[in-house]
Amino acid sequence: MAKIETAIREAIARGARRQVRPVVLSLRREVFRLRRKVAQLHGALTALRRLAVGWERMMAAAPLIPPVPEEAAKAARLSPRLIQSLRKRLGLSQTALARLVGVSAPAVAHWETGESTPKGQNRAALVALRKVGKRQVKALLARRRKETASRTPKARLRVKKSRRRARK
Repeated sequence: MAKIETAIREAIARGARRQVRPVVLSLRREVFRLRRKVAQLHGALTALRRLAVGWERMMAAAPLIPPVPEEAAKAARLSPRLIQSLRKRLGLSQTALARLVGVSAPAVAHWETGESTPKGQNRAALVALRKVGKRQVKALLARRRKETASRTPKARLRVKKSRRRARK
């Protein structure tokens, strides 16, 4: 009786394997295909990340204010009223405009009152700001703040301490 029982079990197992084999083979092929696709997508993602890092570096190296030809800067009319209206159109304070141009706030106040006029790079920066919108100005100011954050007194103190340690 035990022999018949084992023979029936073996026959059932063989039959089950025969029926399962084609299903398992198709599933194996599908899993293999999906793994290749995932590897391919992973490679594409890595390439895109590298490209994004390159673009970020390029944007970080780009000048804060778009460049303006020297002739255009010299030919541009910059009256005190125009400077003030530019600042107000961009929604900037005198300090913020000064930070963007790279001068002190009193210098901007002097330009707006007509006590002095911007010259050289400052003039070119103001002419370039005419072509910039409010959103861009906010981004430029945020970028400028990040740049100057490393120049805060605490950061300078850390640099001095590290230099002292290096000397010892």
